[in-house]
Amino acid sequence: MKKLISVLVALMLVLSLVATASAEYTIAINLKTLSSEYWQTVKSGCDDAAAELGVNIEVQGAAAETEIAEQVAQLETQLAANPDAIIIAPLDGDAVIGAIEASGYTGLVLFCDTDCAYEGKVSFVGTSNEEAAYQGGVYGAAVLGADTKALIIYGQEGDNTSNLRKAGYERALTEAGLEPVAELSGNNTTDGATKVMEDQLNANPDINLVLCHNDDTAIGALNAVQAAGVEGITIIGFDGNSSAVELIASGDLAGTVAQQPKLMGYLAVQTALAALNGETVDANVVVDTVIIDAANCAEYLK
Repeated sequence: MKKLISVLVALMLVLSLVATASAEYTIAINLKTLSSEYWQTVKSGCDDAAAELGVNIEVQGAAAETEIAEQVAQLETQLAANPDAIIIAPLDGDAVIGAIEASGYTGLVLFCDTDCAYEGKVSFVGTSNEEAAYQGGVYGAAVLGADTKALIIYGQEGDNTSNLRKAGYERALTEAGLEPVAELSGNNTTDGATKVMEDQLNANPDINLVLCHNDDTAIGALNAVQAAGVEGITIIGFDGNSSAVELIASGDLAGTVAQQPKLMGYLAVQTALAALNGETVDANVVVDTVIIDAANCAEYLK
């Protein structure tokens, strides 16, 4: 009898483990937008992780990175559905925290790409934005040395990622004994950066280095430079989008600080699943960056 009981207990434990392993969680994901190459790549990483790890995901994103109210409305709907976990790339930290607290949501909360000061968060998965921008700034300043006249085109006013990248660029210039000629917001968009660059080509025609918040910003700055027929301006992007890397290969852009958005999306879902399964996860899951320039762009495009 004791042997039979032992066998039954062992069988129950095995069945319990199988049930746990096969449990299919639902993870809600809200990205800053789904209207850019970068965020579509993050989403593809989330999709791959969901398929490989056997979880359900539901991904939403605002129409643009300026649409804070839209993200809050989406979060309210997603949180009301009570997913097992939610992964958020916040457009505005305070607004996102307000939405979470107002919802009474008690599931797991993780942040992706942009961190947030929410006390109940499980983990942040993303790039060290300040350090990555610093490396880009060091690279850019080294191209022209003491003759550098740098313009920083940062992202959305008040956005945490924008602030961190701007700080990284500033630190690199300061260490090189330089000050930026100007620092202006391009609102994370190609059109916004084009307008900034057009204005600065008139206001500060000696600019020869442009440090950009993202690759869309770099392409916007490039559009203005090419339209004006100006040469000799080094433009550095940020994100490592294929569209920017192709322009590096053609010699139009000097470089980009390459994030790994697909890996970031994958790791965000993987980390959420590990936490749901009761595993200990890192408070900060850092996704490394690399500078892509003419020397390595062909390899990266492969």
